[in-house]
Amino acid sequence: MMLKSASLGRNYSTGNGEFIGTLAVSAGEVDLRASVSDDASACWPTFGILSFAVEKPGSFSIDYDVPKKDVRFQFTKNLNMLERPLNLTYTHLMSENRTLLNGTLELDSANTLSANYAFYSGNCKLKYSYAHGGTTLEPCYDFGNKSLDLAASQRFLDGNLIGASYKTSSKTLGLEWSSNSKHNKNLRFKVSALLELAKGLHMPILNAESIWDFSL
Repeated sequence: MMLKSASLGRNYSTGNGEFIGTLAVSAGEVDLRASVSDDASACWPTFGILSFAVEKPGSFSIDYDVPKKDVRFQFTKNLNMLERPLNLTYTHLMSENRTLLNGTLELDSANTLSANYAFYSGNCKLKYSYAHGGTTLEPCYDFGNKSLDLAASQRFLDGNLIGASYKTSSKTLGLEWSSNSKHNKNLRFKVSALLELAKGLHMPILNAESIWDFSL
């Protein structure tokens, strides 16, 4: 086995914060991954979220959540439909008894169509993505809520990204900015804000995140 990658992160949301750590080990065709997150304000480690995973990239992954004693299975299959690449992902969460099927069809280099179907509720979401020159537009229709969600993002200046999203069903506006460090290519920052417009004028939910990635 060989150490493949590691990451350390600090996440601060309005009212709380947490540390996040991930370690991945390559074992032939599969990767072994361990992830842990903890309350940043705690005096001693509590390991609030601890999970282990076995993954074969592009094929399957099995995740075990230790505190919840829950297992998540995910299987991926790449196909061709009408001479276009089609990616299918099947996900099952045991404790919640939820099964999801997601399909993504690449129409061309700029246009992508994806659909998500939840077997447990019968709900379906259909999303169209258009990407050109660093700009991405993504309208998404939720058949369950009968609502249209919108998202847009723009990349600029070597790794910086700004994005905005709006969910019509909950009248929620999201804003995000992420950037790679100019001094350390392994360091990334992200700041986001979430505003529930239905509640009128109020302080948005803020979140700041920094992540150090180490590829070995």
